[in-house]
Amino acid sequence: MSALFTPLALRGVTLPNRIALAPMCQYSAGPDGLPTDWHRVHLGSRAVGGAGLILTEATAVVPEGRISPQDTGIWSDAHVDAWRPVTAFVATQGAVPAVQLAHAGFKASTYRPWAAERGGVPDAEGGWTPVGPGAEPFLPDYRQPTALDETGIAGVVSAFATAAGRAVDAGFAVVEIHAAHGYLLHEFLSPLTNHRTDGYGGDRAARMRLTLEVARAVRAAVGEQVPVLTRISATDWVDGGWTVDDSVALAAELAATGVDLVDASSGGASTRAAIPVGPGYQVPLAAQIRREAGVPTGAVGLIVEPEQAEQIVAAGEADLVLLGRELLRDPYWPRRAAAKLGATPDWPEPYARAF
Repeated sequence: MSALFTPLALRGVTLPNRIALAPMCQYSAGPDGLPTDWHRVHLGSRAVGGAGLILTEATAVVPEGRISPQDTGIWSDAHVDAWRPVTAFVATQGAVPAVQLAHAGFKASTYRPWAAERGGVPDAEGGWTPVGPGAEPFLPDYRQPTALDETGIAGVVSAFATAAGRAVDAGFAVVEIHAAHGYLLHEFLSPLTNHRTDGYGGDRAARMRLTLEVARAVRAAVGEQVPVLTRISATDWVDGGWTVDDSVALAAELAATGVDLVDASSGGASTRAAIPVGPGYQVPLAAQIRREAGVPTGAVGLIVEPEQAEQIVAAGEADLVLLGRELLRDPYWPRRAAAKLGATPDWPEPYARAF
């Protein structure tokens, strides 16, 4: 039997297989961060294609937490109503709808990738002043952030919890906390970006404090049956930055708060990172965290071949494989992989005659 196509139980939810659509920003939201028909088709087609877990893009918990003005959000009842058709369709296809809750921190208010402009979006074009652990911008052409005080930090924790509750109301069966890629929670974790001297900066325990407070608040908001995942950057790939050993310690603490799986990505805190990009280059990070912290993990990063994904799960390197660009290229990759690995492709009836 294919390990990739065995179910994965997480609290009150069972994924039909070990394949997830990785969160990928679409930069295609409507006004005020509302998802559109694009999101319904984009996410829905990957559910039709057979992925067991369908994760949204980074979905902001507050308006100023968006990466760009075209990012989705979940900070109001209007967002709940807009997401419900998306989650309903995903669920009808046998997949599990999941939301990635995010705050971009000092990487917020930037132009989307295909815009002619680069850097920070000015107020006149729909931008805003971002926030961060300090007042230093990520890059010279990004907007200067406002350093969060303790009241602002408490507001971030509350916003994640409120958004998690809204996500459940919107029909999401799983929530993921985004603490990776140089966004707000990662900014507090990494010594490269957190230079605070209060209770949220300094040693590793203090730098982990915000992420753990968010995890506890999200767990309390969604109840005991909803799985909570956390995406982390397992290493900054920079000397003096966050390391995989730090991630092992964080993963153990996250598990103690009620996080069910750690989604191990990497990088994003520094433009100086020397990243050894290649097929499966982040899999060893997920494997080390799983082995040393004793927590389930997800592996991501240039996983493209069915046999490669099968080996990751079968060898116990990770419990879940997240596919990003490969599922952009081929929404039906999971069904093709099932046929190649000897599992049942189980095509939807309207498509069955093609096979």
